Amino acid sequence: MTHYLVLGAGMQGTAAVYDLALRGQATALTWIDSSSERLEAGLRRIAELVKFQGLRGQVIDANDRRAMQPLFTEADVCLNALPYRFAPSLTLLALEGRCHYLDLGGNTAVVQEQLELHRGHPNAKHLCVLPDCGLMPGMGNLFVALAVAELGDCSEVAVRCGGLPQDPKPPLDYMLVFSVAGLLNEYFGRAQVLREGRVVEVPTFTELEQLEFDRIGAVEAFVTSGGLSTTPWTFEGRIDRLDYKTVRYPGHHGKFKLLLELGLLDEDPVQFAGANQVVPRALLSGLLQKRLHFHGDRDLVVLRCSAKAKEGGRTLEIEVYDAFDEHTGFTAMERTTAWSATACAVAVATGEVAPGPRPLEQAMDPHSYLRALRLRGFEIQVTDSNDRSED
Repeated sequence: MTHYLVLGAGMQGTAAVYDLALRGQATALTWIDSSSERLEAGLRRIAELVKFQGLRGQVIDANDRRAMQPLFTEADVCLNALPYRFAPSLTLLALEGRCHYLDLGGNTAVVQEQLELHRGHPNAKHLCVLPDCGLMPGMGNLFVALAVAELGDCSEVAVRCGGLPQDPKPPLDYMLVFSVAGLLNEYFGRAQVLREGRVVEVPTFTELEQLEFDRIGAVEAFVTSGGLSTTPWTFEGRIDRLDYKTVRYPGHHGKFKLLLELGLLDEDPVQFAGANQVVPRALLSGLLQKRLHFHGDRDLVVLRCSAKAKEGGRTLEIEVYDAFDEHTGFTAMERTTAWSATACAVAVATGEVAPGPRPLEQAMDPHSYLRALRLRGFEIQVTDSNDRSED
């Protein structure tokens, strides 16, 4: 039985607390957030959904090291659902408090910093530090690991994933399922991929392709950053070609490309006559935050990992479809992100993941992870050209 510490009472944090209370074999669950209003709303919602007497909430700012330190000493496993800027300092607190640590990742440079902190710490061999446990990065990384475990060395592995509205609406046929900052961070920058077995960088928002999913029809996909995180380095030399692309409804790429070409994603301030300086990206972020929320709309998530073996041409395809849950009110993005992380957290808590400094795709057994996802009700289809399907 485990004492969990969950940081953040936003969308993912709330979904994580629910799953740990329901399936985490927890004796205690401590939940913190800097907002009393947000935390109290979360506690009321969890109380309505699941009977668990061991949950307590505390209003604490994650920047307050003195207040945070005792929480890590008391807990066995921490799941951090705060923005990635908090991750390095919280990783260090977890190491000092001898508490296993997991988070949702989202920024590869930050993840690499966390892994270096883990490698260099005296408590490293006793603890797990697993960033990147969400959807992308997270679920997709472990599906890449599953493909390599099944096929051996691969000539190509393609990961395609997207969170989409079930009923797309103008102007972008998209609804916000996480922060605007996170969305723009993914769209614009550089992405690490494998080409000819070596890690290289490619510009994001490129390599547009068309594809189809049975449940939603025709879509498009393009390169975005951060989704693969450490996976290219893990499988360098074992996969010839590996990349990740974000899935959107047709036309989304062209609309965002227009915004980019107009300079609305620039981060340098612009001075207008008779007005204060304006940062175009900040202005656009504010507008998107208002215009891409549609009250009552339902979302869906699709993820496909397609792989081909170097020898013999055997193929493996893993596909996930998830939709807004009417019973609990959790979105597909909340479910696939948070419950992926809680599946990993439970594996750490039960000793299934050996301690020591390794990235997620090296630490977590992908077959066990797949079983844990199915336990949580996810619809996952595995198609093997050798007809050894795990459906």
